[in-house]
Amino acid sequence: MKKRALITLGLALSLTMSACSVQTESEAVGDNTAPSPAPQGQGGITIELLGQSSGESDLNIIRDQLTKNGFNVKLNLQPDYGSFKTQEDAGNYDISLSSWTTVTGNPDYAVRSLFKTGGDYSKLADPEIDKLIDEAATQTPDQFSETYKKFEQRLVTDKAYIVPLYNSLKSQAFNKEVVDEKSIRLSKSRSLPWEELDFVDKSKRASAPLILQQASSTLTSLDPIKGNDGSINMLNTNMYVRLVNLTDDDVITSKGSLSLNHSIADGNSEYYFLLRDDIHFAKVENKAAVDSGERVGAEDVVFSLLRAKDKNSVPDHRTYTLHEHIKNAEIVTDLQALEAVKQVGGNGTVKEALEKGLNAKIAALVADKNQANNKEGKYQVVKLTTTEPFPQVLNYLAHQSGGIVSKQQVEKINTYDVATFDKNKDIPYGDQNTVTEGDKYNNTLYASGPYILAYKNDYEGVFYKNPGYMKGTEHEPRVSQITVRFIKDADSSLSALRSGEIHVYYGVPETKYDIVKGESKLKLQTLPSNGVTYLLFNTKNREVAKSEDLRKALLYSINQDEILQFYKNNKLKAFSTVSPLVKTGNELKADPTKVKEYLTKYIESVKK
Repeated sequence: MKKRALITLGLALSLTMSACSVQTESEAVGDNTAPSPAPQGQGGITIELLGQSSGESDLNIIRDQLTKNGFNVKLNLQPDYGSFKTQEDAGNYDISLSSWTTVTGNPDYAVRSLFKTGGDYSKLADPEIDKLIDEAATQTPDQFSETYKKFEQRLVTDKAYIVPLYNSLKSQAFNKEVVDEKSIRLSKSRSLPWEELDFVDKSKRASAPLILQQASSTLTSLDPIKGNDGSINMLNTNMYVRLVNLTDDDVITSKGSLSLNHSIADGNSEYYFLLRDDIHFAKVENKAAVDSGERVGAEDVVFSLLRAKDKNSVPDHRTYTLHEHIKNAEIVTDLQALEAVKQVGGNGTVKEALEKGLNAKIAALVADKNQANNKEGKYQVVKLTTTEPFPQVLNYLAHQSGGIVSKQQVEKINTYDVATFDKNKDIPYGDQNTVTEGDKYNNTLYASGPYILAYKNDYEGVFYKNPGYMKGTEHEPRVSQITVRFIKDADSSLSALRSGEIHVYYGVPETKYDIVKGESKLKLQTLPSNGVTYLLFNTKNREVAKSEDLRKALLYSINQDEILQFYKNNKLKAFSTVSPLVKTGNELKADPTKVKEYLTKYIESVKK
């Protein structure tokens, strides 16, 4: 492996003392025992720090803290997520600025994709980490706290696979002269629900767009199982309905979902969902949303769940580990079977649970979605079986990757062979190029959710109301058009909100709170989020990949107190991605003595 600037490494440890206070992000430093930096190129270890321009404040703080602890820092700053991912995939970094938001409200989601061997986003292969993740997944909340504590200690303290930075607040700001304050929700985990958004002036519902924003204009995929990042999470959440939802405080609910009710059978391995019959897939014709005439039904649910769990159902499947506990999904047509199965906890039968609150009791179960008629008591029921008792499976079904797609449409589009997929000629369902204005525009989306993306360009994406979505109910979308502007940086987004160019700014940085509060027409909403920002080490072809001591020297260089001070304590301390969900008591404390100790060990190992 290539050694990075190891000339006269002893200089990095022969250091003077200095004391400074935090003033700006570029002046954030260690405490008064932190060593001074070795001259760039004349000693010290060079560390390449990768990040996006949207995280420039954090990158500056980290750079300065590492420099004060004797490292030479090379900043690799990329303008957007696509460029960042390209650099990350190429291995052009030692540490990268990463973040993760647990949008399902359960701790298993906070670790499985990120750190389990073979996980969608995992760069690790540690059997002990795998064991602890799987053990915690089978436990109840009163049991898994200790297991996640051990997991964190292995991840951070013992192996220094990541460097935790902070837990964020979740925030959004909106123009209260335009947006009805009662219509806009801020949820701990789930993304912003669009169907409830409304204007103060209700006469604008059909005549004006309600305008949101997001940073990325490059969309990973509009197939819900092929993306799990900030470019598509909010979009796919509102384009595809799910079997269950999360309330604003992370409780599983059937409200606003494809299910009228759901029930868990005794044993926690069988899950039943009673489907509603008033959702049709929307499609796009001449850049307008129309009702496709196809009902969203049980066959689409079974198809969607089975492809979600199958790593090989699509090329570059990004979410299969979230659904790997699904063993099978099937349509139930035997009504007596529901009467024979007891609910978990012994409180009656599954049939009784599914019938709760219905205007018409279950008279018959049908396999054909076109024969379902809820008013006449003819329903569809889907049964999901897990590989082992795993109640957290419901949280994953509430994730955007659990969105229900049209079996008929996806099979019509995805005619390629997955094993020989050629991205240069094969066009998969959900490819952003098919909705981007230009020669390749050929919108083949079928949306089961409240909105469908009609078209996009580098400036904005235009979404129209699904005309066949829960018509006449409280969940029918209020506003006919939602426009999402693509604005890369926080300053420009805030300026657009203040000028009226956008109406809602989702994800306002803590450094902008005071500006929002100073505007009489704007309203700021905040709550503690499940989002954690951390540094992720390169696990290949760099010194940090093979040296635990070098990683630990970097770990103990980071001072979370200073980061919180820069953000005026609008950040919270974190130890891992689990921190917002499970209180383990673990805490990272900056320690220049340990930095010196681990650097010495590393240098000695290099000399051997």
